Amino acid sequence: MVAILVTLSASGAATPADVSATLSDLMTKLQLQHAKLWFAGKLSNWALAGYELQQIDANLEATSKLLTDPPRVDRAKEQLKAVRQALQSKNVPAFMTSYASLTNECNGCHRGSGYASITIQVPLTLPVPNQLFVDQVSEGRALVHASCGTCHAVTDAVKEAPPLRPPPPGFLEIVNRPSFSADDLRQFLTSNHRRIGPSQAMPNPRLSEYQIEAIVAYLETLRADQRR
Repeated sequence: MVAILVTLSASGAATPADVSATLSDLMTKLQLQHAKLWFAGKLSNWALAGYELQQIDANLEATSKLLTDPPRVDRAKEQLKAVRQALQSKNVPAFMTSYASLTNECNGCHRGSGYASITIQVPLTLPVPNQLFVDQVSEGRALVHASCGTCHAVTDAVKEAPPLRPPPPGFLEIVNRPSFSADDLRQFLTSNHRRIGPSQAMPNPRLSEYQIEAIVAYLETLRADQRR
């Protein structure tokens, strides 16, 4: 029985190779999140930047449990606090400064751990080609107010009642319709046929594909908020 228990204990213990592989995986994740954080913060996508910051914080915590010198991670987490403060204040210059300090701390940790050959820098190109780093919902909200707000009530029908008779439907009414769908909205905004009733016609706002997608994103978010 003692022999069996010893064998099971030995097989369950993490080997140096296991620790090294886990650390390597964590560093790869951190490198990607570090790059995503840069573009999200630089482009004022504060929600995405906050999400990436949370991922970095969690992975640094996991890293500290595997290192023989955990205080190095503590210093990096101190730099994260400055980044978090910049995000909370939505201050792009402060974000860029704190991000540079975080990057320097990462490189200092690498050099102190014997990995000076691994140098992290402020990213020069997008880390992934299939993700949009601008805040599409905020851009859609601005477009809606600028292009549609003169006729439609964008948020509050009482406060924003347009002077048209009959008044066009407000956006809250539109997104709460059972027939509302993103595909129908795309088709409507790209169509040249603007007549929507026997006595109503909507002028063509001549939106680009990117602008249409931003408006769709905003309306889908507006609908989701109404259903919460």
